[in-house]
Amino acid sequence: MHCSRPAARGAHDVYRPGPRGPQALAGLGGKAPWTIPGGPRMGLRTRLSDRATLLRVLPFAAFMLVLALRDLLPEGWAPGGIEPGWLYAVQAGAAGLLIAWWWREFTELAAWPRLRDLALAVAVGVAVYWIWIRLDEPWMRLGSPTHAFNPVGSDGEVMWGLIAVRWLGAALVVPLIEELFWRSFLMRWIERPDFLSVDPKQVSLRAIVLSSLVFTLAHTEWLAAALAGLAYAWLYVRTGTLWAPVIAHMVTNALLGGWVVLMGYWTLW
Repeated sequence: MHCSRPAARGAHDVYRPGPRGPQALAGLGGKAPWTIPGGPRMGLRTRLSDRATLLRVLPFAAFMLVLALRDLLPEGWAPGGIEPGWLYAVQAGAAGLLIAWWWREFTELAAWPRLRDLALAVAVGVAVYWIWIRLDEPWMRLGSPTHAFNPVGSDGEVMWGLIAVRWLGAALVVPLIEELFWRSFLMRWIERPDFLSVDPKQVSLRAIVLSSLVFTLAHTEWLAAALAGLAYAWLYVRTGTLWAPVIAHMVTNALLGGWVVLMGYWTLW
């Protein structure tokens, strides 16, 4: 279903330089400029939308920027024998701090979901976890990570502190970063650029599919990611609260992290 779209702007809405002061009001029939369609009210809405976009894009961008820099660094770049995997703490920490700083402005996270929505989110999270560990054939992957996570040192010792940082970042920080960007922003923005006014329950199939497609391209396991993206998007549309896909994503990543540690299958991290 589509939301109703605002009427197209007419020629009288286009700004043109003109007289100022009393002459300007006289030319408007005595009306103040803020009563004219497309006036300062529209400008305020645009500025609010621009800020809302920035708040949802920057944490994700910070996370991806550190990831890109890490992939560009040569082997053995870390000084003093520091394990390169600790860079993940910077990656997740920077994005997490941005979310914490702007937390009160994420209106889609203001209300906690109902109990039945919470139960549905947990169920979807478990289902996506099961899908992710099953769909792991070579043809279901796009290449391989350039710097695969491996917390086992050259002496065979497992670095549990590094594992804890990775698990906490993946289970708590990443779901917030990604759901604010992929579902709250991108999916609704595809529906209409003034995305804050878009009711998630009214998002079209087109917006769901396109946002899930881009989500898929950001993951190595393309088939599992495609199904996960569609599941999280459906959950947002079904419940109307972003907490539902956030919690589902948290459950998926928490279970996946436990499975990775148990099986020693570090490539999924």
